Parts: sequence; structure tokens; C-alpha cells
Amino acid sequence: MIRVVIADDHHLVRQGIRALLEADSELEVVGEADNGLDAVELAASMRPDVLIMDITMPGISGIDAAEQTALSAPDVAVVILSMHHDESLVRRAVRVGAKGYVLKGSVADELLLAVRAAARGGTYLSQTAGETIRAHTIRNRHDPVEALTSREREVLRLIGDGHTNRAIARQLGVSVKTVERHRTSLMGKLDVHSIVELIRVGIKSGVIDLGD
Repeated sequence: MIRVVIADDHHLVRQGIRALLEADSELEVVGEADNGLDAVELAASMRPDVLIMDITMPGISGIDAAEQTALSAPDVAVVILSMHHDESLVRRAVRVGAKGYVLKGSVADELLLAVRAAARGGTYLSQTAGETIRAHTIRNRHDPVEALTSREREVLRLIGDGHTNRAIARQLGVSVKTVERHRTSLMGKLDVHSIVELIRVGIKSGVIDLGD
């Protein structure tokens, strides 16, 4: 039996999803939430196999809730169900660990496929969402910034803020030598030879936000 929690701020939508899932003898709806924070709490307390999550909800967004769920209940697979297929949203959902992204305009069977795939540890993207990810991958296949790790991006942001190696090490809780290795790796991956060039690339790519 696959245990599922549904999170959507519209009661009628939740009831429709529940009816669809409960028509399948292998699926069981064990809880509902109408906002992101409650969804995170339910995932942590009930430990369902799958959490179906809308993106636009009161409190925190579905993507932020998915990210928090990945930290508090990493064994719970999140499937995003949304009317939006913007590239940035699909990419962010995948980046925070969502195992599925299904559009509300998709056929009902797609949601069932996504739930089953997520419960098995797989990933399912509806056709439009999948095409969005593939298009982004092709466009950025040769973009070195895409190869940076999350820690390297963090170091690059701190360099852009003007922090020294020692200050960065203190803020991240690592050694100065570790920061130096990250800096060397950044310069190698981005093919730059000075801090000025490094910061310029960071600003151009959006990793360094001058508005902060």
C-alpha cells in the first residue's frame, strides 16, 4: 500500500485528488493539508510514502515546503502538482529534491504514474515539464557555472560580498585551507585567473546578487 498526503489550498481540488487516488486499491490517502507549513509537519509526523504538493499555497510555497520536507523527512517523496510550467519553477523543484512534477492540466493517469514512480524512488515529469528540463540542459550543456557544487556557489557568493578566506571559513564552519581549495576549484572551473574575473562571472551568472 502506498500512503499519500495531499497538500493544496483548495478543498475541492483535494477532494478530487483523493477520489482519484482512492479509486486505486494500492493507494491510501492518510492526510490533507491546506498550506505549506502544515504539509511539512504532516510529512514529518505521518511519514507517508508520497506527498502531493501544490506550488501556490498560503504560508510557504510548495517548493519551499518540498525543500523543508527533504530535510525533516528525507524518506518522503514529494510530487509537485501545479498549473505552472515555468522553467525556473520546474528546475527549482527538481533541485530541491522533488521526485515528480505534474501539471494540473495533464490527464489523471499522469498523477498516478508520478505517485507510483516516486514511491519506488524514481522520478516522473509530465511531458511539458520534462521538455522544459531537457531544453534547459541543452542550452546550458557547456555553461561551466552549471558544474559548480552548492558549496562552491556559496563560497562564490561570499567572495562577491567581499569576505576574506578566513571570514568565509568562519561563517561556513570549515578550515581556511578548505576555502582556499574551493576558491582554486572555482577559478579552474570558470577558467578565470583573478578574483575580479571570478566576481564578474559570478555577477553575470546570477550567483552573486548585487541587490543583497
